[in-house]
Amino acid sequence: MATRRQEKVARVVRQAVSDAVSRHLGDPRIEGFISITRVEMSADLRIADVYMSIFGGSQAAQNKTFAAIKHARVKIQSILAETMQSKFCPVLRFYLDEKFKKTLETMNLIEKAASEYRDRESVDQTQDQT
Repeated sequence: MATRRQEKVARVVRQAVSDAVSRHLGDPRIEGFISITRVEMSADLRIADVYMSIFGGSQAAQNKTFAAIKHARVKIQSILAETMQSKFCPVLRFYLDEKFKKTLETMNLIEKAASEYRDRESVDQTQDQT
């Protein structure tokens, strides 16, 4: 379980990384909507695991976007260092977070099943009336 200090630093890192990705990176490989879903800090606050979801475009475009962000890690880290008010800046490690995509896919499947169920019920009611 994360301490309050870890959570506080994680919030600062999440906001700074999100800002850096959206405003300060001019890499043409970055496209689509990028969401920083969570940040997990190590106990000594020296490592930040940054989880992100990338939406829009093909899987290949999403992979290029993720590679471009990983490539810009040093620049993002320097922007973070300007934001942080601590002795050191945590080392950033980026990961793709697939949980959100899986949740959206599950919700779409549920909606599709519910729609098919409603359609089947309306057909059954129509047949019962005739």
